[in-house]
Amino acid sequence: MNVEESTGAAARLLEELGKVIVGQDEAVEQMVVATLAGGHALVEGVPGTAKTLMARALAHISGVAFRRIQFTPDLMPSDIIGVNIYNTATGTFVFRPGPIFADVILADEINRAPAKTQSALLEAMEERQATVDGVPHAMSPVFSVFATQNPVEFEGTYPLPEAQVDRFMLKILVGYPPEAEEAAILDKVEAGFDAADLATARLTAVLDGASLAALRAAVRKVRVEEMVRRYITQIVRATRAMPQVSLGASPRAAVMLMLASKGRAVLDGRDFVTPDDVKAMAPPTLRHRMLLAPEFEVEGRTADDCLRELLVGIKVPR
Repeated sequence: MNVEESTGAAARLLEELGKVIVGQDEAVEQMVVATLAGGHALVEGVPGTAKTLMARALAHISGVAFRRIQFTPDLMPSDIIGVNIYNTATGTFVFRPGPIFADVILADEINRAPAKTQSALLEAMEERQATVDGVPHAMSPVFSVFATQNPVEFEGTYPLPEAQVDRFMLKILVGYPPEAEEAAILDKVEAGFDAADLATARLTAVLDGASLAALRAAVRKVRVEEMVRRYITQIVRATRAMPQVSLGASPRAAVMLMLASKGRAVLDGRDFVTPDDVKAMAPPTLRHRMLLAPEFEVEGRTADDCLRELLVGIKVPR
């Protein structure tokens, strides 16, 4: 798949998603970027802001298998990975795969699962495999995880380990839509749209598993000139030197920022990354990889505030 074909496929993904999602343009674009770049995304927003619908619709349009897993405090690793079951007829154990063996996984309210279950998901996200009784089982070639969490309700939740948070390419923030778009949502429902039935949106699958894999391979070939690579390095290293930040972004963050920038370049119809791509993708790529110092967090500062200051202070390559 060449750049023109990749750009066309990415544009069709956005166009089809626009039939379902209203008023969340930035979040939708970032979810498509994560899909193009082959990364996982942590989607944070209050209930009722279409987080689940975005993932379901994106999987449907991409023509791949989708599974939703509701994370709860009593969820065990075997509930998502699967188990070996003894077959009395053959006298052997047969692996029965769990819901994680799909192309796109929605891990709903991921922070409600205990650490052991989160660790099982971590292996699948990082190694693209799940191990049961010492035997590894490969995930789908286009395996992606979209995990949601509620930013306002913490009772009965388990904070995600930093190692797992770092595996998410992007952290996507989903807020309330503007008034006009919120009114448009009611108009769509009145016209017959049902969020529980995607058929009412008349969505068209523009890809399948093979073409999605080819699209991701094409995104990897997008050029990043040396000066832009150095710009990415400067941004990531600067997060570690800020007095407001107690823990900055890792080298993995630099890799993720470059890949996400490639995905955005394809969305914009280019086969090369610009500094503007990097600046646009820096907040969703780095916000969850930065721990603020307690005294700044108490003041209500956020990682996004620090990133805005940081980007202003770094010279943009020309």
